[in-house]
Parts: sequence; structure tokens; C-alpha cells
Amino acid sequence: MPGMPGMAGMTTGDGLAAERDGYRLDSSATSLPAGRAASYPFTITGPDGRPVTDFAEVQTKRLHFYAIRSDLTGYQHVHPTMAADGTWTTDLAALEPGNWRLYAEFTPNTGPRKGSELVLSRTVTVPGEATAVPLPAAADSTTADGYTVDVRGELTAGTPGPLIVTISKDGQPVTDLQPYLGSYAHLSIIHEGDQALAHLHPVTPATAEHGGPSLTFYALLGEPGNWRVFLQFQTGGQLHTAVLTRHVA
Repeated sequence: MPGMPGMAGMTTGDGLAAERDGYRLDSSATSLPAGRAASYPFTITGPDGRPVTDFAEVQTKRLHFYAIRSDLTGYQHVHPTMAADGTWTTDLAALEPGNWRLYAEFTPNTGPRKGSELVLSRTVTVPGEATAVPLPAAADSTTADGYTVDVRGELTAGTPGPLIVTISKDGQPVTDLQPYLGSYAHLSIIHEGDQALAHLHPVTPATAEHGGPSLTFYALLGEPGNWRVFLQFQTGGQLHTAVLTRHVA
């Protein structure tokens, strides 16, 4: 929606397809081992069928990569390295057995979608006996590493709206949020039904050494239902990940 604060950085698409507008996420890997760190190789090919090697730097990285199991557990947000021929390699921490979706978020520096963020994904299987974890009920707050994270804002599918995140510790507002990947926080939100992904950054840019306690994100989510929220923020050089469920009408 033109003019809506914070909407300019939202990705194009929901990450549920391996191809969009001629850009494709390709990988020969269809499975990854369970219980140990693993590498996932892939390329992004452009409309001309050749690997893309020129990417814009967004939030200090040329490509952001996410992994999530089908029950919305095991979230990872990592940053692959690219070889000169356009082959990316992602190092993932140990994965539990089950079906996983792997997302690549990037902005081409050339071609028909130059300057536009895209998110593509593929699925892999991690062999072994998988036990699904029920999705926790929707909530307004959660804790992580001694921090309390409150999330406010009622969202409606198809309509952009704000999520206001407030972080406190021991009852006191947290004002020492450090810039992490160019932002005071990163918010990934994933749909329970189909694993559609939105990755958001606060409206307020990280222009100072410290921020907080409140951050506003704008979300445009395409489907109603429960969404799992993963909020990453950094204090004292340590990265924290807060997780909770939000319901979208």
C-alpha cells in the first residue's frame, strides 16, 4: 500500500514457490542428514537461465536464508557464502527429522526484477522418526533469555497493519538493543497452514548504537489463521530469539 510506513522493505511473494518472475532457486539436494550440522548448496538462476551472481546488499547481506520444520519448530536464519560461479553454500545447524522448508531472500542487482526483493523456497526431507510439536496457543507475550517480549496489534489478512513489539527485563524497559544486520530487530512470521513467510524490519532505522524498548513493524499477511513469530534482537553482543504464536483474522 503506497505511503504506508515500513512497507517498502517487504518481500515480493510468500516464499512458497521455487520460481517467481523467471528467478529460480535450484538445488540438487532433496534430503539432509539428521542430528548433525549440514551444508545445503544452491543457485539462484535468472530469466536467462544462468546463475545470478550480482545481488544487492540488504540488511548487510546479499542473501538471507531461513530454515523451518513443517511444525514451525527449529527456526534458523543464516547467511550463505557464494562462489564466483554463483553457487551458494549454506551451513545449517543440526536438523531434527521431518520435512523442512528452506527459503532464500534476495534482491537482484540486474535483470527485470532489479532492486526488488524476492523470496523463494524448496523443501527437503530429514530422515528419521519425526514427532510433530503442537503449535502453542496465540499469545501477546513470551520470554527469551530473561527478556520479556510483548507483541501488540490485531492483524487482518490482506490488510497491512502494525505489530508493536516492546522488550523489557526484570520489569524495566530495555533500551540497549544493538544493531544486528543493520536493524534493531528482525521479525520472521510463518503461517501454520502453508508455511508462507514474511520477514520484517522495524520502521525506525538503526541509526544509533542503542535502541528500544518499543519497535513497530508493518505486516501484510495473505492468509488468516495462526502464524508463528520469531523475533531476533541483540544485546551485549548476544543474539536472542523470542518465539510466540499470533492469530490473524
